[in-house]
Parts: sequence; structure tokens; C-alpha cells
Amino acid sequence: METKEVVEDIVIVGAGIAGLSTSLGLHRLGIRSLVLESSDSLRITGFALSIWENAWKALDAVGVGDFLRQQHPQLNRVVTTSLVTGQQTSVMSFTETGNQQRDREIRCVKRKLLLEALANELPSGTIRYLSKVVALEESGFYKILHLADGTTIKTKVLIGCDGVNSVVAKWLGFKNASFTGRYSIRGCAEVQSNHGLEPRTMQFFGKGFRAGVIPCDEKAVYWFFTWTPKSHDKELDDNPAKLKEYVLNKLEKMPSDIRYYIEKTELDVILLVPLRYRHPWELMFGNISKGNVCVGGDALHPMTPDLGQGGCCALEDGVVLARFLGEAFSKHIKEKDEEDDQFKRIEESLKKYAKERRWRSIDVIATAYMVGSIQQAESKLVTFLRDNILAAFLASQYLKKSGYDCGKLNSS
Repeated sequence: METKEVVEDIVIVGAGIAGLSTSLGLHRLGIRSLVLESSDSLRITGFALSIWENAWKALDAVGVGDFLRQQHPQLNRVVTTSLVTGQQTSVMSFTETGNQQRDREIRCVKRKLLLEALANELPSGTIRYLSKVVALEESGFYKILHLADGTTIKTKVLIGCDGVNSVVAKWLGFKNASFTGRYSIRGCAEVQSNHGLEPRTMQFFGKGFRAGVIPCDEKAVYWFFTWTPKSHDKELDDNPAKLKEYVLNKLEKMPSDIRYYIEKTELDVILLVPLRYRHPWELMFGNISKGNVCVGGDALHPMTPDLGQGGCCALEDGVVLARFLGEAFSKHIKEKDEEDDQFKRIEESLKKYAKERRWRSIDVIATAYMVGSIQQAESKLVTFLRDNILAAFLASQYLKKSGYDCGKLNSS
């Protein structure tokens, strides 16, 4: 196999939410990047995700917010219900009243449309598919990537957005993401006519499980179910029919008009996912950046989905990283800089990014883990506290953690 060497300024590993938002942010600043994707197309596993107001600020910063708004209705509240008592435990409106009335923008967005919106704004050739990184080495300040097809890429900046099993995160010294012991089953039902559901997030808590149902648009309804499997649940692995039956049995007390959409979900759009996260102390002491290398998205902060912030934080990463790298690659500096000076600027820009994202990531990971542990509790004491005392507090964490502003692409 003939070896080809390619030289790039910025290489991003992974064409997920973090990788594409970083690349698009750089493109908006007039800076080219190359995105390496190991699969043959965009990976749309997961069906849909909640996009909270912090993520809409990021999407607006990279210029695709309005396009996605047109296809997904704004949600007006989240309603939580205990399937233990059968009682509604909290209602949290996304409209604040008082001296300053405002709407908190939350929508359930189809993952495919989100990724395509980001990718379609990139110049042709930005994403290189079937490009699996198999080895990484140093050559002075440059990093050299070896791909499975024999290609060698030499780059000034390496950004790992390659998920929970990140090659780049491992190079920086991070361990593999830790397994929580919990799993998530996810699905998306498509109906022929309007489903008629109110634009709201509906969450249901039982003994040892939590579930949610959220409309994406007029015809699509996304749902999830998380729990900690027992030994006899192992036979559920990779069997969508048994996964669906298991969920329906657990949710027998769910209102029939909501449960209907789980019943109508086709087997090929039901997915089982192990829930992983990075221990907060790893981020406290680990290297988010080192020289001209850094990580973002799930490679940086894998978290449980209990706040709906995984994809939102990945979008934040993209804007913050593009902004700081934009300073290092700005044209008026580039024209007069020696290479050594530019490498110093790159290193400093990634340090700024790491500083800004470290505590934000620690905060959201820890809060999501805490919220999920209480919501999915099995003990009678914790379920009693969850349903009778802590419901409003737990719901408030969604708005609290989504109040973050990652800023614009330009620092000025």
C-alpha cells in the first residue's frame, strides 16, 4: 500500500457534534480544518437529543440555529410523574415571569438533522470519511497521524473529538470512561399524521428506573428508558424485541396515550447504550490540552444523560475552542509570525480553552450523575424523598446548568 503524507494546520478527529461544531466555528473565522471520520458517513446513532438554551447560543454562534428552529417546536415545560405513587411530582415552566419575562429555549432535535446542518455548512472536502486513526506520534511540535488506509497526516493542531473511546484522550493520559452500571434504551416513533402531543418533556420515575417521552416535531416522538440491569436481564442485549417488551412491562403504569408511542416504535430504531462518564477528579488533574493537542465532546466529558447536557456541552466546546484557536491563527498575526511564535500561540490558546472548559465539565458531569442517581433510585427512602421533597430541586438543575453562555466566536 502506497503511503501518502498530507500536511494540515488543524486536524479534528471525529465528525460528531463537537468535531463538526469546532470545524464550522473555525470556518466562520476563515480558518480551514480537516475532520477525520472513521465511518463512511455521519454517525446518527441516538435518534434525538434535548437542545437547551446554552446550546442554542452555540448553534447561533456558528450560524445554524435558525435552520434547526424551523424544524423543531419549542417545548414549554417539563412535567415529572412518579410511577410509584401515580402522582405528578413537579411542573417546571420554561417561561419565567416577574420583572423580566423571558422564554427558556428548549427543543428536542433530531440528531441526523443537527449533524447535517453543521456538515452542510462546511466547505467540500472538509470531512474525510473512512479515515480511522491507528497511531499517533510526535515530530517536534508537529503531530503525525497514521491512518488505517496508509495515509500519514502531519498537523500543527490535533483536536480529539473521537468519543468515549478516544485515541487522542488516551494519548493525553486519560483513562477509558467509567461504566456507571446503568444502561439506556432509546427509540423514536414516527407516525403518519400529527401525534397531537403537547410540546413538553414528560419524565417518569419508578423504582430503579427513569423514562422520558419528548416530541421532536409534528410526527416524531423520542423516548428513553434508563435502568440498572440485573443478572437475568443479560438476555436483552442486542434483541430489540425483548428490549421493547421489557420497557413496556416496566412502564405499564404510564398513561396509555404516552405509552402508545413506545408501542408503535419500529424495532430497527430501538437502541441499547451503556452509560459512561468521566470521574470529575480525572478532569480536575488531567491534561485537557498538552502542547498542540486537546480534546472536546465525549472525548473530554462523557456524562450520564440525566440533564440532557452531553450534546449541549459538546456544542459549547466547539465555539470556545474555535474562538481561542482563531486568535492563534488570525491573519494579521500569521503574516508576521515565525513558526516558533505560532506554536507558542497555539499552545497558549489550547491552555485557555482547557481552563475555561475544565470546571464547566466537572460541574455538569457531577450534577448529572447526582440527579440520575436520585431519579433512578431503588431504595424506598430515596424514592420517597425524590417524589415528595426533592422533585422541584431536581427539576431546577436542568435550568441551572443550561444557563451557561459560551460566548460568540469573536472575543471582541
